[in-house]
Parts: sequence; structure tokens; C-alpha cells
Amino acid sequence: MKKSVTVIILLLIVLAFSAAMYYLYQKNAEDPIIYETEQAATRNIIKKTVATGSILPLEEVLIKPNISGVIEEVYVEGGDYVKTGDLLAKIKVVPNLNALNDAQNAINETKITLENEKRNVDRQTAIFEKGVISQADLERAQVAYDQARQAYLAANKRFDIVNTGTTSGFKNAANTLIRSTVSGMVLEVPVEVGNQVIESNNFNEGTTIAAIADVEKMIFEGKVDESEVGKIKEDLPLEITVGAIEDQVFNAVLDYIAPKGKEENGAIQFEIKGTLSKQDTTFIRAGLSANAAIILARADSVLAIKEALVQFDEKTKKPYVEISLGEQQFERKEVDLGITDGIWVEVRSGVSKEDRIKIWNAIEKDGD
Repeated sequence: MKKSVTVIILLLIVLAFSAAMYYLYQKNAEDPIIYETEQAATRNIIKKTVATGSILPLEEVLIKPNISGVIEEVYVEGGDYVKTGDLLAKIKVVPNLNALNDAQNAINETKITLENEKRNVDRQTAIFEKGVISQADLERAQVAYDQARQAYLAANKRFDIVNTGTTSGFKNAANTLIRSTVSGMVLEVPVEVGNQVIESNNFNEGTTIAAIADVEKMIFEGKVDESEVGKIKEDLPLEITVGAIEDQVFNAVLDYIAPKGKEENGAIQFEIKGTLSKQDTTFIRAGLSANAAIILARADSVLAIKEALVQFDEKTKKPYVEISLGEQQFERKEVDLGITDGIWVEVRSGVSKEDRIKIWNAIEKDGD
């Protein structure tokens, strides 16, 4: 019995030894792990955030009529340049029946008064010639007649204005002639001949006849998320890219950040505006969609490494890299980092341009 137990124990020892030897053999047969290295490089690093928006004129003026009616003629179209006072359109008045009736009644009333004052002045003239009344009495009668005649003429002009939009002596100042109030480019003319338009007054903003703007003064208007608005401030530089204009970047300056955000699709957005630098060679159309890269920080011609090469100490949280000393031998070095663009990070101290830095992603060497 004892002999059998001894044999079993010996067999177990032999099997365990064989398994250990086999494991060591397999381990030695595996390909060695090789760590590649990279070197630092001199780069320009730009830390930025992106806002989406569009290109708009700095000032856009909407031309509206001072009288209601129907468009009779349109003299301009989108893309035309106009000066202050240039004729844009002409309106044919469609008179309001109540206003026309009131104007006609005013004519009738002033006509009655005029005829009465005419009879009175004739009577006063006759008795003055007989020496019954004084010169002052005659002059008072004449003044009353002149006032009645003036009221009658004014009532007739009022009737003409209600009926046609103008009257004799005011052809150039007629409400039916719509003129530009500013100089610039006509961006759009949203009306056509035959369209009915409404006058601008205290109760209605009126129908837009034309939109005019100075296209030499354009701005970027966009929105940033609440998570980014704390990083930006006024006077930061912007780099504007327009989708419709390829391979071109337009410079601008951030000059407005909305003090209050608005909720859009469940997120709070803040409006921003930036004035574009004047472009003499490229015409930027109003309304084009654009992206603005807001430059938060910039470092030119600095020593930089990829962020993937940087590790952080578990206890101190300080950054470090491993520098190659020889064949697969590395030394740990702490580094002082600057700004980052998310891929490259500035290295202020700790490594030089000649140092070879360990890439943490291990690569197995292919066996032949």
C-alpha cells in the first residue's frame, strides 16, 4: 500500500515538473514586446473652440412705404448698388373709401365757407365805397376771405393725396415714390409688380420693399454652447471658414458675447458676433453658413510632443515621459507642459528635441 502511494506522489511530481518546463518553454518562445519611440518637434500650437453661424451685414436697412397701395413699378433688383435718394419702386394708391369720403366732405364744407366769405367781402367793399365802414373793417373781411380760400385749396390737396398719394407741387416728395434711405447693395427685393403693400405706422411695421446693406462691412454671427462660453472673451481673434468658399480663411475679431443664453434643443446657447477684416479680393455673400475658430491661446515655434506620449503619476498626478537610454531601456523624466490643441502639447522643460520618447502602445515583433 505504501509503495503505491509513493509511486502516485512521484508521478504527480513528474507531471508538475513537466508542466512547469512546458510553460517556461512557451514563454521563451513568445515574440518579445518592442516599444517604438518618437521625438519632439517644433510646432505652432493653437488652442481653440469652434462656433457655427453665418455671415451677415453689419447693418441691414429695410425700406418700407409710408402709404398703402399696389406696386406699380420696381426699378432695382438684388445685387444692384444704390445711393441715398435713388428711386427703388413706385406705388399706385388704392384709396381708402372712408378717408376719400372725409376728404370730399372737407372740400364741400370749405367751399361753402369760401362762398360765404366772398359775398361778405363784396358787401363790405360796396359799403366801404359809400363811406359807411372804415378801412379796418374792410381789411378784416378780406382776411377772412383769404383764410377761407386757403382752407379750400388745402382741402383739395388733401383729397388729391388721399386719392393718388401726391398733389401739385410735391411730385418729387410723393409718398408713392419709394427711395433708398442709405447707400449700399440691394440684398433682396421681396415684392413684385402687382403686390399689395402696407404702410409703416405705429401699429404695423409695414411691407418691406427692399433690403439694403453695406457689403464691405460684414460680421460673423453664431452661437456657442454654455460649456464653452466661459473660455472666451471679447477681442479674441477668430478664423472664419465659409463652406461655399474653399481653401480660404477670413480673419475677424470677437466683439460681442450675449449676456443671456437661450435654450435650443435642450442646451443653452449664447450668441456671439465678430467683425470681419475688410476683404478687397473676395466677395462674401450675406447669409452664407460659416464656422468660426475662436483662438483661446497660441504658441508659435515651440517644442511639442503628442499628448499620447504623456503619462501621469498615480499619486502626484504630475506628467512624465520615458526617455530611451538604449535598446529597449527607458528612463522616466518629469515634464512641464504648456498649452495643447488636443493632439499636440507644448513642452516647456524635461525633454529635448534629440530625446527619443517611448510610445506606450506595445507592438509585438513579427516572427520570421
